[in-house]
Amino acid sequence: MVQISVWEKESFYAPKDIVIIGSGFVGLWSAYFLKKKNPKLSISIIDRGIIPTGASTRNAGFACFGSVTELIADTMSIGEEKMLDIVEMRYKGLKKIRKIFNEKKIGYEKHGGYELISESQNMDFNILRSNIDWLNQKLKKITHRPKTFQLSDEKIHQFGFLGANHLIENKLEAQLHSGKLCQALLQLVVSMGVTVINNIEIKNFEKINNKIELHTNLDFNLSATQLLICTNAFAKQLLPSMDVEPARGQVLVTSPIEKLKFKGTFHFDEGFYYFRNLGNRVLLGGARNKAFEQEHTYELNTSDKIQSELETFLQQIILPGESYTIDHRWSGIMGVGSEKKPILEEIDKNIFCAVRMGGMGVALAPEIGKKVAKRMLNRS
Repeated sequence: MVQISVWEKESFYAPKDIVIIGSGFVGLWSAYFLKKKNPKLSISIIDRGIIPTGASTRNAGFACFGSVTELIADTMSIGEEKMLDIVEMRYKGLKKIRKIFNEKKIGYEKHGGYELISESQNMDFNILRSNIDWLNQKLKKITHRPKTFQLSDEKIHQFGFLGANHLIENKLEAQLHSGKLCQALLQLVVSMGVTVINNIEIKNFEKINNKIELHTNLDFNLSATQLLICTNAFAKQLLPSMDVEPARGQVLVTSPIEKLKFKGTFHFDEGFYYFRNLGNRVLLGGARNKAFEQEHTYELNTSDKIQSELETFLQQIILPGESYTIDHRWSGIMGVGSEKKPILEEIDKNIFCAVRMGGMGVALAPEIGKKVAKRMLNRS
């Protein structure tokens, strides 16, 4: 049993106005907006890891809001209104990141984004053109651009891709360094007076009178007036009935490639494959649609099947004829569910959750954090 000092009990572990579980992007942005709106609030962010290890620091570093085939598929599954709502949140979130942080500090690079349409997809050109025109018309109110998406087939040969019939360009997309963004956001909220405590796991919680008692994996509990759960893919561990499932996203990074032919962020197959340049290396991720059931897991190790799928795509489509090695492999755990719209709910009086970012936490978190802060402050 580790005994805590009176100093620790009355500072780090003292009762707080708000405790946030999860120090990823949603938890950090929520703390930022709560403090911005009410600087007097005492807020602690609790995380069971040494650093955030779900998706925030283990993603591909895309500053994007959706590809053509993804948004068309979303329209078919959740409807036009919800699709546009999600895109607007993503777009506003990316703008907020650039407004608050220096681009160089977070590795923000504006090389544009693209989507590959391959021969194997067998997509009718007239339908593709119609989908692009329709999306451009619908997105005008969000991006304030007459053409968010446009065909740039002439760049296929320039980039060196094989098996691609069409290339759709989105000049509003960019890339960033997820780790640097998370660090910058963490430093910002700490400077505002937020306490961040790592290596503590919240096992469960209960309401006692007007307080929320949080039971930890250590020999003491924490207490708060309000609780916000931002554990995304891991939400079910505290909220068993929540419509959130883990979805592992696997990634690999190549060795440096001399005279790499492309820069930018790239999507393929409704966003299930995604790649970008990382300097003169290639970062490639995805392919979980090749093994959906196996990728519904909390395990952070990579799998031979998905890594093999990624290597095949890399060799046959992205870097045909190039020599390279695979220098890094990792995975992150996204939160998905029966639909793509994030969950922002008051589960019980003064107990809130903001989860299910669907692999778009970088873009969604600023707007979700702003919305949940407003709701919590109106409730208190």
